[in-house]
Amino acid sequence: MGRRIYLEDVPLEEAWTRFTRALTEAGLDAPFPGEWVPLEQALGRVTAEPIWARLSVPPYAAAAMDGFAVRARDTAGATETQPRVLPVPPGPDGIGACYVDTGDPLPPWADAVVPVEQVQFDGEAPERATRITLYQPVPPWANVRPVAEDIAAAELVLPANHRLRPVDLGVIAACGYATVPVRRQPRVAILPTGTELIPPEEAAARGVRPGELIEFNSLVLAAQVREWGGLPTRFPIVPDDFERLLEATREAARTHDLVLINAGSSAGSEDFTARVVSTLGTLLVHGVAVRPGHPVILGILRVDGRSVPVIGVPGFPVSAALTGEIFVEPLLARWLGLPPRRRPRLDAVLTRKLLSPLGDEEWVRVTVGRVGGRYVAAPLSRGAGVLSSLVRADGILRIPRFVEGYDQGETVAVELYTDPEAIEGTILAIGSHDMALDLMAQFLAERWPGRRLRSANAGSLGGLIALRRGECHLAGTHLLDPESGEYNLPYVRRYLAGVPVVVVTLAHREQGLIVAPGNPKGIRDLRDLARPDVRFVNRQRGAGTRVLLDYSLQRLGIDPASIPGYDREELTHLAVAAAVASGRADVGLGIRAAAAAMGLDFLPLALERYDLVIPQDLYEDPWFRPLRELLHDSRFRAAVAALPGYDVRAMGVEVARLGP
Repeated sequence: MGRRIYLEDVPLEEAWTRFTRALTEAGLDAPFPGEWVPLEQALGRVTAEPIWARLSVPPYAAAAMDGFAVRARDTAGATETQPRVLPVPPGPDGIGACYVDTGDPLPPWADAVVPVEQVQFDGEAPERATRITLYQPVPPWANVRPVAEDIAAAELVLPANHRLRPVDLGVIAACGYATVPVRRQPRVAILPTGTELIPPEEAAARGVRPGELIEFNSLVLAAQVREWGGLPTRFPIVPDDFERLLEATREAARTHDLVLINAGSSAGSEDFTARVVSTLGTLLVHGVAVRPGHPVILGILRVDGRSVPVIGVPGFPVSAALTGEIFVEPLLARWLGLPPRRRPRLDAVLTRKLLSPLGDEEWVRVTVGRVGGRYVAAPLSRGAGVLSSLVRADGILRIPRFVEGYDQGETVAVELYTDPEAIEGTILAIGSHDMALDLMAQFLAERWPGRRLRSANAGSLGGLIALRRGECHLAGTHLLDPESGEYNLPYVRRYLAGVPVVVVTLAHREQGLIVAPGNPKGIRDLRDLARPDVRFVNRQRGAGTRVLLDYSLQRLGIDPASIPGYDREELTHLAVAAAVASGRADVGLGIRAAAAAMGLDFLPLALERYDLVIPQDLYEDPWFRPLRELLHDSRFRAAVAALPGYDVRAMGVEVARLGP
């Protein structure tokens, strides 16, 4: 009998409908019951029932300031010429005053407080006075906090389904509570699967061998669960074995409210999750029309008389994190009595065209900045395994099913991960990748908290075009003009004609051939790229490195079509170096620093100038001052100079001011 392939293509709405219907039928759709916990442990928990005040606040009439408690009628008629003198404490006739501090209970006979600065008293201190002199009357209940001025006993303090903040804990305590009823936290089991996986601790101790992968998805999922109010349990890694995964899933279901099985959800020969779910319960969905995250599994396990929902989470890290956001967070919110989280949104202009598969809803991570009075969104790499997009993303853009994508310049809605205030402090750079920009981002964040540099790699030409369209604050470029042999300025004049800009040097850097340690293929120069036994890895069109390569090949009379791998493109110098380091290529053109970072050898070919192109009005704006000053900062210059192949002697020098 052939292996059964379950993978479907269910729309997200239908997948949720199937899942929620099954939860309802199993009695798993209601908020969890409450438990009483000490107030010091209740921060962030969700109230399971209304909190009604047991005590009034304040519980007694209290002095609202330091002064003397009096009967208001005893102060009647007091003037500057006919002051009233009252004994302290009151005499046998009940007339008199008593010193009180702020918050002290008001004596039963008093109905007002005279501030200490409005009376004369004998003695060295007001608390030792024997009489006071008043020069004006005080009305009844002046400077007194009456009983229940703030909260009355039996008044509603907080409703059910309220996430407790620090201030809430103080109010609850003031109302007579030492403990508070909160929803039980959902217990979530996380089962990482895969024979190739090793724990981070093991990888840190001995390194990673070929064929091994560091297991970190469970760390991300557990942190998500904890942030969303659940209690995660990370199980040991389960190898690709059906019986072992079956037993681990059964064990998890016995003691948890939700089981997340990470990886093994596709339709490969070692993907057992769907079969495990079918064996232990009901498989509701296998495959959702969402990218990244297509091979999601939804089901209900039935173990020892318990029904437990299960989610098969795809193994790629971006897919895993997105599955948590789409499916896990709304389910935990439901159990905690909360609405699904709604992130802040803003409308932004897309910096480049996005194409999307017609049948899937796609979620694209973007970095966001405010440029020229409008927000712009630069898409990040979209692969399900692109870890950098997780940490660099400011928000996410949804492309609905049956929408082919969005054009460059189109206004789109972005759901933010980042605080909107951080967006206002973001300097957005688009253009050529450079390692000095990463250092610049680090130094900017250290020196000026609240300011950020975000980079989107689009190649040197892409950066100039984005700058012309007003989609970034600056462009990084290192374009060699074949006719003049000059760097950058001919291209700036061509692509930014009429736009006033300042061209400032960031650094000079060495470009050359990146080869494996020891140069096993004996590569000497660009002529060797045409050898049939040499596999080359290129940069994308529009990249300055690609322009340099094509210029050099033309001078040498080498046909690009004769180079094996010429059409294979990477977006950054480090990606080129990684391709060589992994053995996927024998050689690539890039900067010396990228080769050194990967422990590779380097054959220098050229020293190029990498410039920043910045609109003149922005360059002179105080908002931009932190970055301008950074170019002359000795510590930053030293950090860049320490990169192999970098020369910073011209850093911060204005090469030209161009424009009308």
